[in-house]
Amino acid sequence: MITKRKTIQQTLVFETVNKLKCHATADEVYSAIVTEHPSISRATVYRNLNQLSESGQIRKVGVPDGADRFDHQCFEHYHAKCVKCGNIYDVDMEYITTLQDRIKDTHEFQFWGHDIIFYGLCSHCNQSRPHAGA
Repeated sequence: MITKRKTIQQTLVFETVNKLKCHATADEVYSAIVTEHPSISRATVYRNLNQLSESGQIRKVGVPDGADRFDHQCFEHYHAKCVKCGNIYDVDMEYITTLQDRIKDTHEFQFWGHDIIFYGLCSHCNQSRPHAGA
């Protein structure tokens, strides 16, 4: 079995995702790194984000109609997306491991798991929204 060695760039990307703790996009991770390490390329950051997510060290969150996000928390959990600012947040609820078992499969799928993203307004955007009668 061939094991990939951990590079300095991969360690840097991993540490940045863990430091940001905000479901960052690849561009946000790159921007955070390039300020202190101007020689790192965008492609290097993207490649290492994908390698880290494939190895299970970080979690890639696919966002419909948006950029993938990278989460420092690797356990199975759900997310919420603010429809105004686009930020992604963790949802505090139990992960339903048996949800796939409830699917009436009419297409002969083999299900491996699921991701759910809820939509709404985050507390910041909800506070800045004009209220009726104001």
